[in-house]
Amino acid sequence: MADKVFYKHNGIKTIEEIAKAINAEIITEGRSKEKIDDICSIESAGVTDLCFFYDKKSKDKAKLIKAKACVTIKELAGLIPEGVIVLVTENPKLAFTNLINFYYSEHKPTAEIDKSAVIAKSAQIGKNCYVGPHAVIEDDVVIGDNCVIEANAVIARGCKIGNNCRIGNNASVAYCLMGNDCYIYTGARIGQDGFGFSVVEGRHQRIPQIGRVIIGNDVEVGANTCIDRGALDDTIIGDGCRIDNLVQVAHNDRIGKCCILVAQTGIAGSCTFGDYVVCGGQTGFADHLKVGSGAQIGAQSGVMRDIEPGAIVMGSPTVPFKDFMRQVAFLQKNSKK
Repeated sequence: MADKVFYKHNGIKTIEEIAKAINAEIITEGRSKEKIDDICSIESAGVTDLCFFYDKKSKDKAKLIKAKACVTIKELAGLIPEGVIVLVTENPKLAFTNLINFYYSEHKPTAEIDKSAVIAKSAQIGKNCYVGPHAVIEDDVVIGDNCVIEANAVIARGCKIGNNCRIGNNASVAYCLMGNDCYIYTGARIGQDGFGFSVVEGRHQRIPQIGRVIIGNDVEVGANTCIDRGALDDTIIGDGCRIDNLVQVAHNDRIGKCCILVAQTGIAGSCTFGDYVVCGGQTGFADHLKVGSGAQIGAQSGVMRDIEPGAIVMGSPTVPFKDFMRQVAFLQKNSKK
């Protein structure tokens, strides 16, 4: 159950409305008009609530269900206790997402520009936008319609941001061209200097970084994540990417569409990722690597060579997943001798 202080509850729904919203079949007859107050976990759902039950590995949890209704899959429907209204769906994870959106929505600020915001005269801000307290929008910035720029965010000179974007509190965006429907979370840093130095007369001399960051449509960048601008070529984040908190994407990296980079992933400069690459938490990449589309890299892996499309790898240095598991088994077996 979500805290209604933080999230807007959209009201009580009937079983019939819920079934329609999540494309589910009502198995229990004669109860489609009954009402459900809220969505809860199996453990916390009460006699006015709905829960989800679809984990085949946790069949024993069925006996814990005390909710009025339960969304499940056909295979598990027979385990639901008597008296509970049963709804069956083919895709319970999608149903869960849709039902959360049906019952709850985040509080959205009224479209307005706070008096304390600093906005350059040459900046262009679209329709129905919110600009929060002490936000800074510099010269020649272009912001599309229906955007939210939260408190203390900084949009540096010349940046372009598409429609329906949200820039979180204390985030900064510089040297960036951003598509539509993007969400840059609190404290993220987009377009800072890449880490480039040359040794000149025994000292590290900074190399000017004159590229940009190009972010596609429907991209999320997590809290306190950093994406550096390119040195010469651009740093590119493809459409549909999901980047977690505390991720480092270095200069000139090219990330394909719909990639997932989990927390504390670090990618050195000039790497190229294909589409739908998944990186587990704390994965690290050496520079100038190519990672093929559909590759999966296990958590805490160290990648030092190119990865073929579709490969599943793990370890430091990375090896095919099955080889990694054999290594683990060998070490466990022989460490006991």
